[in-house]
Amino acid sequence: MSNSIDEPVHFKKDGDVAVLTMQLAPHNLLGNMLSKALMASLKRAEAEKARAVVVRSGLRHFSAGADLTLFDNHGARLHVDLDTVGLLRAFEELPIPIVASVHGISIAGGFEIALAADFIIAASSAKLGLVETSLGLHPLMGGLQRIIDRAGVARAKEMVMLGRRYDAATLERWNIINRVVPDADLQTVTMTVARELAAGPTVAHGATKRLALLHLNEGSRASDKGMQDIHAPILSTADLERGLEAFRASGPGSAVFEGN
Repeated sequence: MSNSIDEPVHFKKDGDVAVLTMQLAPHNLLGNMLSKALMASLKRAEAEKARAVVVRSGLRHFSAGADLTLFDNHGARLHVDLDTVGLLRAFEELPIPIVASVHGISIAGGFEIALAADFIIAASSAKLGLVETSLGLHPLMGGLQRIIDRAGVARAKEMVMLGRRYDAATLERWNIINRVVPDADLQTVTMTVARELAAGPTVAHGATKRLALLHLNEGSRASDKGMQDIHAPILSTADLERGLEAFRASGPGSAVFEGN
């Protein structure tokens, strides 16, 4: 499969890391074009056996929010033409770790793309927020729920109802993003984390995503009950054998995993 500068998302394999670069000028506005391109790129990453995924921007900003042409009047009602649930599921159900690498502005739907990832690494100058209230809306793509998961109801209501843009350091302190780095180091740190994830036991990472999602959706009782079934595929992997053999021979941290 080839890539074009005209495509909304540029796909590149860097070793075992799939790098998805959003490039829908001018500001990676989230609409059907970008949404479908992201979902297709995530499927491609899995098909090409990537072991980690990076979602980044090749433009000045990560994403300046939703494409307002999504909102079409149908009679007296306003209709939103976007498969938000499908996009969220594509991120959450991909059995591969996803790292969002954020610079510039990441607001509204753009921020919600980052929140759907497993890790968020942000440049120190980045500004992030859920600003839909300025349009008379609230987040339409899971932002409220995911802020609640990370920082609690009070912070989520604050961010959504006030609609402000926050600096990356504040959101790191609130446990909403994982790491803040100097702007010049963003790409290097992102790829270091992605390569570390890609070098890990891929099947186990996928199980971790499944179990975490089950816990968030259904709570401790359901995740405890489902734990054995989710763990089961790990037990037949060659990576587990490699890990155990390496531990016996050299101690922890010496295994070289191959993703199977």
